[in-house]
Amino acid sequence: MIDVEQLSVTFLSRGAPLEAVRSVTFHVAAGESYGIVGESGSGKSTVLRALAGLNGDWRGRMVFAGSVQPSQRPRSFYKLVQMVFQDPYGSLHPRHTVYRTLAEPMAIHALDDREKRVDRALDCVGLSRSFRYRYPHQLSGGQRQRVAIARALALEPRVLLLDEPTSALDVSVQAEVLNLLTRLRADLGLTYVIVSHNLAVIAHMCERVAVMQAGLLVEELTVEALRAGRADHAYTRQLLKSSSGYTHAVVPSEGESTIRVRTSAHH
Repeated sequence: MIDVEQLSVTFLSRGAPLEAVRSVTFHVAAGESYGIVGESGSGKSTVLRALAGLNGDWRGRMVFAGSVQPSQRPRSFYKLVQMVFQDPYGSLHPRHTVYRTLAEPMAIHALDDREKRVDRALDCVGLSRSFRYRYPHQLSGGQRQRVAIARALALEPRVLLLDEPTSALDVSVQAEVLNLLTRLRADLGLTYVIVSHNLAVIAHMCERVAVMQAGLLVEELTVEALRAGRADHAYTRQLLKSSSGYTHAVVPSEGESTIRVRTSAHH
């Protein structure tokens, strides 16, 4: 579904070029959930923004579903790929109702049956149709993020790019949103690329993980290796060691087992 080859992104910092992402290459299969982890400033969110077409100043090669993507994406790209942002408080227009938020991308892409599409999007994220005419300030953080996910689903994309989708939420609400994303991926056959600093989130959601440091993709490992604490690169081992003794449980949905990440020297 996604092929990224030699992706590089350079910014100007105090008048001098700063290479935030350097020659990153990875591939994501259709239906896979792929995680990107690393400390703040490692370049993981910059990679995601380049994938989403929000940063057009990149070099390399990017292919989605067999189509090579230019820096300036065609409108059709956004029917294939949508992004869910970290902050549900900042990503929704404060003066737009939920209905307008969901219907606007449909209008931009000239889709018909908007009433039914809005209702279907709300159903997908577990919100009743009574939410149609509420404003963001009338919603909880978890409800706002559900609306943001519904907006991303409004165009029926095949790929969701998720930038720290639960980090701004309370822990109990995080579990609900993660379980929702897991269900949506299974029900709709979606492909995910997830950026997170939380190893438990990545272990719960992903099959493979890319580890980034200072703009470089230093290691790629399976989630089984992540859970077991097996890593080849010194930075990845340090990342795991920094969570030594810390166990974070992700609350499962009904019928699932609880997944815990234990990253200790003995695991």
